[in-house]
Amino acid sequence: MLPLADRRILVTRARGQASALAAQLETLGATAILIPAIELARPPFYDALDAALRSLGSFDWAIFTSSNAVQALVDRAQVLGLTPRARRIAAIGPATAKSVVDTGIANAVDLIPSQAVAESLAEALRPHAPGATMLLVRAAVARDVLPEALVAAGATVTIAEAYRTVIPGKSVDAIRALFESRPPDAITFTSASTAQNLVALLAAASVTLPAGIVLASIGPITSQAMRELNLEPSVQAREASVAALATALAEWFTP
Repeated sequence: MLPLADRRILVTRARGQASALAAQLETLGATAILIPAIELARPPFYDALDAALRSLGSFDWAIFTSSNAVQALVDRAQVLGLTPRARRIAAIGPATAKSVVDTGIANAVDLIPSQAVAESLAEALRPHAPGATMLLVRAAVARDVLPEALVAAGATVTIAEAYRTVIPGKSVDAIRALFESRPPDAITFTSASTAQNLVALLAAASVTLPAGIVLASIGPITSQAMRELNLEPSVQAREASVAALATALAEWFTP
């Protein structure tokens, strides 16, 4: 029998990203329930992103902390009639690096840290920081660990907000119906934003999590955000990837 057979697992990623995690879980026998706690939306203003796109080749480094940031930059470039090409690119992890190559921003990524977290990316970029100009493409609301570390190391950092995250309106009814009928066995959390937005989603739906439900975190930063919201992770992936998260859940439910 597959390790997640008969397990119903809630996937809270944005709709465009949920399929990869759902596929991993279903391969292990689970029934994946997709209710996004996050929806991507346009940033409040495009000024910084537009300026960055028009001068992308002048930066020593372009830094991407998510596949969403890559896609948002490419989408905006198409609107402006520009072809984005960067001199050197740093990506927070393999999935983001793949997005860079797939979208044609570059043929390869120059730097990927050993762990897909901002702290690890900052450490990997630190030797390149003195005197360098760096463009950080990210969400409108994000932690400042990375830019602060790079500025402290001697870089000039320009931040371009490429998108923002909001709570999907349709998810309120969906989450209420799910927990009123048959709650899932586990919930996955793939970022601090998914944790924050799920709490807001549950509150909007007047839903309280039942005791004993398994809360699965993709990594330490997400786990920290969960704890700040009084959501104690039951299980944490060994590395920040959807494959590792699915494996961690399979191990949890294996007798």
